Amino acid sequence: MSFRLDREILDKLRSESELQGVSLNVLANKIFSRYVDWGMFEPKVGMVPIAKPIVTALFQKLSEQETIELATQIGHSIVSDIATFMKGSMDIDSFVSWFVTRMKISDFEMNYSIKDSRHSYIIKHDLGYNWSLYHKTVLELIFNDAFEKKIDFNIKDRMMELSFEK
Repeated sequence: MSFRLDREILDKLRSESELQGVSLNVLANKIFSRYVDWGMFEPKVGMVPIAKPIVTALFQKLSEQETIELATQIGHSIVSDIATFMKGSMDIDSFVSWFVTRMKISDFEMNYSIKDSRHSYIIKHDLGYNWSLYHKTVLELIFNDAFEKKIDFNIKDRMMELSFEK
C-alpha cells in the first residue's frame, strides 16, 4: 500500500518522526490509529476540542454540588452513549478501552497496574479537583448501573486514582 502526500505534509511528518525518535512508518501508524480509534468519531458524537485552561476555568466556577449534578444529569448518559457508539458495545472491557483511549488522546499521563483481578489507574490531568469529581461521579454511575461493579477512587486537584475488579 502506498499513499501520495503533499511534499509539505511529508516534510512535516519526517521532522516530527525525527523529533519523536521513531520511524516515519511508526508515526504514520500512530496517526492512523488515533484517527480510527478516536478522530473519525469526534464529530459524529458531538465532541469538540477545547483548551485545557478553559476546561480548568469552567470546572473551577462550579461548586462541588453543581459538579456532581452535571455528572449525574448529563455526563452519565452522554459518556455511556459516546462510548457505546465509538466501541460498538457497552461491556466493561470496551468501556475501559474507550476511557483509556480518551485519557491518552487528552495527553494525560497514566500509570496502569493489575494485581490479581484488581485493575488500577493513576491519571495525572492537572485540571482541578472538580474535574476529578466529575469523572469520579460519572464512572461510579456507569460502573454501578451498566456493570453492577464497584469502582474505588482517590481524587485530588491534579490526579485521580481509580481501581476495580473485573
